[in-house]
Amino acid sequence: MKMEDIAKLANVSKSAVSLAFSGKPGIGPDTRQRILQVAHEAGYSPKSKTITASRSDKSLLFLVCTNSGIVLEEYYQQPFFKELIQFIEERCRQKGYSLIFSTVDVEFFQRDIQMVAEEKRSAGTIVLGTNLTREQISDIHGKLPNLIVLDTCFDTLPVQFIQINNVMGAYQAGAYLCDMGHTSIGYIASNVRIHNFEERKRGFLAALMERGLKIPEAQMLAVAPTILTSQEDLNRQLTVYLESGKTLPTAWFCECDYIAISAMKTMSELGIRVPQDTSIIGFDNITESVIVTPELTTIHVEKERMAVLAVDLLTDTIEQGTQVTAKITVDTKFVERNSCAAPATFVPKGELTEQA
Repeated sequence: MKMEDIAKLANVSKSAVSLAFSGKPGIGPDTRQRILQVAHEAGYSPKSKTITASRSDKSLLFLVCTNSGIVLEEYYQQPFFKELIQFIEERCRQKGYSLIFSTVDVEFFQRDIQMVAEEKRSAGTIVLGTNLTREQISDIHGKLPNLIVLDTCFDTLPVQFIQINNVMGAYQAGAYLCDMGHTSIGYIASNVRIHNFEERKRGFLAALMERGLKIPEAQMLAVAPTILTSQEDLNRQLTVYLESGKTLPTAWFCECDYIAISAMKTMSELGIRVPQDTSIIGFDNITESVIVTPELTTIHVEKERMAVLAVDLLTDTIEQGTQVTAKITVDTKFVERNSCAAPATFVPKGELTEQA
């Protein structure tokens, strides 16, 4: 049986079968699963055992669990993850390794992780841990021993982690706003909670607390974290806030750049000018942060450094048989652009007309 036969049985193209076997992005998890199931039932193996064993010695697997939290099915098109993957691929090439991809739908987590483990296509695995729980990472570690987890951390697991210093980055943002003279500050959180966002919240509130400031409950909003356009839900929350007679905060911290960019577009629809009426800070420094107007003040995440550390640490473990695990936290850098200014008092459009 050939690959063409599998394609016919699964009612897909030959290229889709190739993507399913290689683990590369480009097809949905349902399609991938159907192809692999058809191949399994037909007794088809894409490579001989000899070739697979040879390739696995110099291959690393990039494993992503999709449709949970902020990691979408097309995660490779999301700016943060896209940049991270590019740096990982580049470092793999420099180290003489190939990078293969595998996507797991969290709805079929146990089954799919077991299938990945049984395939044994790589010498080690880099897991995108952004949206994963402690229990899920523990389960993956039990099945894939040569493992490093990116973009999260659980201190009590004997697993290698590389994470962002989220607390530091958000603290930098809070300190910056306070030092500019802002005392009325709002917080726009993600309505999907993950480790990174909880740490950012902790760091930002710590900076304010040290300066004797708190964020009133009414100034704590929550929106979808993966939308770059304006959001009706945020429009509604801001409208309700303003119609209650409250004064708009002079600055806002957003838990990621997606939220910050969406907030700027939503506020523009409401006649709120950034930074003249209110300042906005994001987190991640994705490419889009310099495309929007005004350019976004944000926290730069060293994605390239994280990628290099992940590949180097994993390949050292594979090649040297290192048994000691490590947890590495990569510091952030504050990036000042044009979305922040000194405090100003916001006057709603209707009031401006009346005063005129």
